[in-house]
Amino acid sequence: MYSGKGVGRLYVVATPIGNLKDITLRALEVLKGCDFIACEDTRQTRKLLKHYGIEGKELLSYHEHNEEQAAKEIVERLKGGESCALVSDAGTPCISDPGYRVVKLAREEGIEVTPVPGPSAVTAALSASGLPTDRFLFVGFLPRKEGQLKEALKEAVELPYTVVAYESPHRLEKTLTLLAELYPDATVALFKEITKVNEAFLKGTPEELLKELRERGMVKGEFVLLFPPGRERVEEPEEVLRKLLESGMKLKEAAKEAARITGRPKGELYKLGLKLLGK
Repeated sequence: MYSGKGVGRLYVVATPIGNLKDITLRALEVLKGCDFIACEDTRQTRKLLKHYGIEGKELLSYHEHNEEQAAKEIVERLKGGESCALVSDAGTPCISDPGYRVVKLAREEGIEVTPVPGPSAVTAALSASGLPTDRFLFVGFLPRKEGQLKEALKEAVELPYTVVAYESPHRLEKTLTLLAELYPDATVALFKEITKVNEAFLKGTPEELLKELRERGMVKGEFVLLFPPGRERVEEPEEVLRKLLESGMKLKEAAKEAARITGRPKGELYKLGLKLLGK
């Protein structure tokens, strides 16, 4: 079914991000039927295969340090008629995981690449966050250098749509501490260990998240940070309107601007402004 004469096919297979039950029937079918599996870490993939009773599969290792060379080997075998399932340690390959060079080279060589969709920490976190999902930006892992991290956090806080980022456990406290210094009133959502036994969802200011993480001993694990759209992180409508009026803006203009910032009806804000002005 998966191999045959002529050029083979590359299957990009999503695997569980925690709970091993989160795998599709099609993914299992491809893993069983392909000629070999290209994986980020053979140890992790063996655990998955053993869990589902898939035996005797050849595993070819590819990762960020050998991906360019491994891509050539994989594509040569595909050109020879073999089929390959490309997997990462968890989730969907190429999404902040290795695999891009393999897929790119396969495409350039005219090899058919078929996605086998499934788990992804990005979409899982978004779907259960309660934040707007009509527009969002996924930025992968946040930068390590402080200057670049500051710029990334500024962008995440100010953009008018939801921003999703990954963060490693040993850098999470540093990132939240810097965010607390730059934007102490910002709202941040945080998912820890999605689909795993210790899954948790937190939402609050950077300082509130740091406090809760430390108190509950939750600093270790895999994290997804979500920044609500800028318009959702503003202060209460009354506070926004008060500041605009104090800046010297006329009530009509202030109500219009507050409506733009908060998303609340202009008429409602105009009436609120009248109360604030004692009229």
